Amino acid sequence: MKNSFDLKDSTEFIDCINQLTPTSQAKWGKMSVDQMLAHCNVSYEMVYEDKHPKPKGFKKLMLKLFVKSIVVSEKTYKTNGPTAPQFKVTSLKDFEKEKIRLIDHIKKTQELGEVYFHNKESHSFGSLTKDEWNNMFAKNLDHHLKQFGV
Repeated sequence: MKNSFDLKDSTEFIDCINQLTPTSQAKWGKMSVDQMLAHCNVSYEMVYEDKHPKPKGFKKLMLKLFVKSIVVSEKTYKTNGPTAPQFKVTSLKDFEKEKIRLIDHIKKTQELGEVYFHNKESHSFGSLTKDEWNNMFAKNLDHHLKQFGV
């Protein structure tokens, strides 16, 4: 798996994103390319913005018990798998705006580095190791860039 904290790997993600166009077509799934970029931004928004309500109580417990291991492991996502409600993007988005936001998030994450993220509290899963943070970021990016053939 690529390393979101490594400059070379982050640059490769950005190079793939720069190959996308507003007319890029998915190989599977229901999202358009602009929606996919917005979807990928959600993981970063949960770190850098106070935009999404944090799960509490029973919901947070369920996320930790049943979803965390899927999201932070190295096991790749299946094509056409389910998407959590807060990650669903159904409206059209501004392709260029979402593209720039995603690239900026990737750069910021790489620059902050693994030390910043190691044992940092996540939005939904509690404290994560640097490897778990990387898996969450890199696996989602890789999955969706492959979805659009880049």
